This record gives sequence, C-alpha cells and structure tokens, in this order.
Amino acid sequence: MSDISVAALRGAVDLSTLRNRPQAAQAAQGDAAPAESAGVVVDVTDATFGQVLELSRTVPVVVDLWAEWCGPCKQLSPVIEKVTRELGGRVVLAKVDVDANPQIAQAFRAESIPMVVALLGGQPVPMFTGAVPEQQVREVFARLLEVAAQNGVTGTVPVEGAPAAPAEEQEAPLSPLHAEAYEAIEAGDYARAVSAYERALAENPRDEDAKAGLGQVRLLHRVQGLDLQRAREEAAAAPLDVPAQLRVADLDVAGGHVEDAFGRLLDLFASLPGEDRAPVRERLVEFFDLVGAADPRVAAARTRLASLLF
Repeated sequence: MSDISVAALRGAVDLSTLRNRPQAAQAAQGDAAPAESAGVVVDVTDATFGQVLELSRTVPVVVDLWAEWCGPCKQLSPVIEKVTRELGGRVVLAKVDVDANPQIAQAFRAESIPMVVALLGGQPVPMFTGAVPEQQVREVFARLLEVAAQNGVTGTVPVEGAPAAPAEEQEAPLSPLHAEAYEAIEAGDYARAVSAYERALAENPRDEDAKAGLGQVRLLHRVQGLDLQRAREEAAAAPLDVPAQLRVADLDVAGGHVEDAFGRLLDLFASLPGEDRAPVRERLVEFFDLVGAADPRVAAARTRLASLLF
C-alpha cells in the first residue's frame, strides 16, 4: 500500500457554502453516475481548481489525473469512482483531463498517468501512479481517511437523497463578503476573491477565516496563468532575480513542494544585499502563515531565517 502521510494541517476558511452548492459533475466514460452519487465525482479544470483546493480544507479530495488516450486510466478511473461513491460523501473525487488542463498537470508534476493524488487541507498527498487493483485502491482510501481524521479533515459533502441535517445543526450563513469570495473562487476570479477578503479584514481585522482565505487566494492569483517550465528556466538563468525566484517559489508552494520553496527563498535571502532582502522576507512570512506554524517545515525555515537576520 502507498505510504500516505501529511504534516499537521492548519484549519482555514469555512467551506460550508462551497460544499453545499450543487456540483456540475459528470460520470466517467461509460454509464452515467447514479443520482445518489451526485456531487462526489466532479470534473475539474484549470479555472475551477481553486474550488477543489479550498474544499480539501474540510473534505478529503482525491485528484485523478487522466487522459482520453490513456488505456490504464480507463481501467483505474471506474474503480476509483466506485470506491468514492461507496463512501457516501466522505471523499470527493476530482477528475482532471491533463490534456485540457495543463496547469494542473504541471502543478502536480505529472510525468506519467494515471496519477492519483489526495488533497488534505490544501496540501497534496501522493497516493499511487499507474493502474492498481481494486483492493489496493480500497486500502489506500482507508488510509487516507485515517490520515484525514488525524488532521481534522472530517467533513462530508451532501449526497442527493440523504436526509437533511436538523435545522439546529445546519451551519450559519456566510457573511456577504465571505460569500462573495467563495463565488469568485468558484469562477476562478482570484483578484475579486482577494478584494472581498481584504474588505472583510478591513471591517474586522481579527477575522481569522478571512486572513487564511486571503493568503490562499493571493497565491492562486499569482500563479494563475504562469508557465512552470518557463518560470524555472528564467529563475535558473538569473539566480539573483528576485521576481523570477518568487514566481518559482509560488509555483512550488501551490504544487505542495513547500521545502523546495523555503530552500529557494532562504538561499536567495542569504545571497542578497540587505537593501534587496525585504520582498523575499515578506514572501517567506506569507508562506509561513499559509502553511501554518504547526508544520515542522515552517519551524525549520523560521530558525534559518532568524540566523540569517542576526
């Protein structure tokens, strides 16, 4: 069985509205999904990936990277869908056609498919690559749920036909600005989501949900439209070019390669003269808040940054 592990995850924004909205899901190639499974298997695009990233803060999301020409994908995808549906909303399956959505494929560094990756709290967790037997799929999903429970990612998505929660247990509606932010995220309009969260913080500087959400969507906004290969080539050609190095660090964090991003920026910070260091330090601090103080990678990076400052 694949070795699934993830560091302690940091809670973020309330995704109840996002989770409870009807999902524009389609079945995989073949038979249509039964009505009772609506919402647990969804097609995801480069434009809507932000929604899935946010959703994983509350519900484990399994990302299936596939393509129409891929024979093993056609063997594996129906098995993953079957197991997902049997879990009754405890896991969401996000299907990504890598040919139509190259940005997602680049973010996950998908060198071969089928590739299956989980998202827990916005962080990628490797599951398996290649077609595997159904029993192994079930074992890996079971382990995923264990790790998710250990890190507090235990929500569910509504499954059509299931009884509604009692009125007293239903979550309170979102504030207008938070609702606007989620709507913008769903539309892939990260600039609008940033604006909504900034206004929410202006109204209430102690709004931790808005602070966490702002950090996430700022990152998504910065990486939107970036070409990973070109960004890496530009950074390699100019090791002390701060904007070029920041772009690659953003892409690394968005793709779950946190240690790579921290190492790149700390090396850059150490190489720069004092007057040029501020943007690098600010981006590091932003990443520390985004990943969370409980993550050991943050503690190690903070220690090194402090040693470079003094």
